[in-house]
This record gives sequence, C-alpha cells and structure tokens, in this order.
Amino acid sequence: MFESDGFNYKFVQNSKCEYFPCHDIKDKEKFNCLFCYCPLYMMGEECGGNFKYTEHGIKDCSKCILPHIKDVGYDHVQEKMMTVIDMVKDEYLIKKGKNGG
Repeated sequence: MFESDGFNYKFVQNSKCEYFPCHDIKDKEKFNCLFCYCPLYMMGEECGGNFKYTEHGIKDCSKCILPHIKDVGYDHVQEKMMTVIDMVKDEYLIKKGKNGG
C-alpha cells in the first residue's frame, strides 16, 4: 500500500486544520480526515452512524466518529456506497418505467 507522510487512499490526516479534530476522540493519531464531509449524510437513518435529528428535522452528526475511525471508517463508507448506488439505480429504473422508457 502506498503511504507517504501519513497519507494514503484510505487515511488522510490534516492536523493543521483549524477544526482538527472536529469530533472528540481518544487517540488523535487514528483520526481520519478523509471523509471531512460524510458522504453518507444523504442516507438519513440508513447511514449506520451515531446521529440524531434536531427539533427542526436537521440531521446532527456531531457525535458520530464512524467515518473518522482509522481502519474502520473507510470500509464502512465503501460498503454503504454500494447501497447508495442501488438506491440511485432503483430510482432511475422506476422513473424510466413510469415515463414509458
């Protein structure tokens, strides 16, 4: 696996970021910044993370560190992205069927 200065395709850490770490975590050396903005936000309750909804219906992920955990987060996001691909495909097929092809 290619790795240089603590960076590789599964793990990136930007300790110079003004928000680092953006979540409470015991071992900052294992904090992964790769998914700074979680690509699973749009999955709502199906993301698998530790979130809550505010009284205004906004998803609050501030207590979720799942995508930021080294050796866990990347694989979780990749697995869930297969679900996203299926959701988009299904939506397209339904739309195509309703519009007559």
